[in-house]
Formats: sequence, C-alpha cells, structure tokens
Amino acid sequence: MKSITIKGSQRESVGKASTKALRNAGKVPCVLYGGDNPLHFSADVLAFSKLVYTPDVHTVVIDLGSDKYNAILQDIQFHPVTDEILHIDFYQLQDDKEVTLEIPVKIEGTAPGVIKGGVLRLTKRKLKVKALPADLPDFIPADISELEIGNKLYVTALGNESYKIMHPDNTVVCQVRISRAAMKAAQDAAKAEKAK
Repeated sequence: MKSITIKGSQRESVGKASTKALRNAGKVPCVLYGGDNPLHFSADVLAFSKLVYTPDVHTVVIDLGSDKYNAILQDIQFHPVTDEILHIDFYQLQDDKEVTLEIPVKIEGTAPGVIKGGVLRLTKRKLKVKALPADLPDFIPADISELEIGNKLYVTALGNESYKIMHPDNTVVCQVRISRAAMKAAQDAAKAEKAK
C-alpha cells in the first residue's frame, strides 16, 4: 500500500484557544491514537490534500522531527459550511495487529453482458477489509469478464489469503442489468409478435 508522509509538530496546549489559533495559522489539529497515550500534533492544511481529496487509500507516516509513526486516517471532521478540515484522528499501526480499512474496488475486464446491451452497475465502490498493515492492498480487483446480463458478482469471488473482507457472503459488488433501451426493444418485439 502506498504511503504519504505528513510533517507535523507536537502540540503543547490542546485547549479551544490554542486550537483556534492553529486553524487561523493554516494548520490542522490532529490526534494519533493506538500508542500508549494519545499524541496531539498539528500539520499544514496543504499536507493533507493527497490524503483526503482522493478515492485512493494510503497509509501515513507522521513525521514529528525526532519521531516517526506509521498510521492510517481514522476520522476526519469538516466545517459544515466551508468544508475546511477542522480535525483529524489517526490510528497508529502495529506490525503484528490487524486493522480494518475501507479499500476501493477496481473493475477489471469487460463483461460480455455489457457488450450485448446490458449496463454494469457498481453497488460497492469500497469494501471493508481486515488485515495486517503489511498485507493491506491498494485496491481490490473485481474481474467482470464472466458476467452476462442478469449476473451478479459477490464478495466471495474477491477473496484473498492476505486479507479478510468484512461483508456478508451475499453482498453484491456489481451486476450487469438489462438496459432500458434493450428492455423496451424486447417489449416492442413481443408486442409486434402478438399483433401478427
């Protein structure tokens, strides 16, 4: 899994006034959980652009000068009106502890059902996955090259030994449905047959 480095500085005071001063200075207050104690730090707003505004998932190296921590983004709060980042929580990764993360699904191949006039509908763009940090994938490949019209691709077809998908076996990832135009053409053909 790709990693992004965020350079930050540890926060001494964590009250409302100091948090407001940080935001006014173009910084985001953050907390790193998962260690012995929560670690409060701040970083520039621009440092988060490649982490927050992307469909991809990344691990994060938090660089606080003397110390570096491997982490994942756990929670983010946005301002309800301006959409500016107000606060971010990170979770520290331990090499021997499994973590749960939402990983994007990447469609691979061409469905024969789509070539015949069907429409591919992706119902799950991300799937919750549990794995050790080293085994976390960048994306989950979904091969649709066998899907005919009316077929569905279930999470059971996407299994992998290195990670566990945390959804019920009957969860549909994508399906090929008959298009409205094809359905109307079939109905018109049936009506024409009856009229003869």
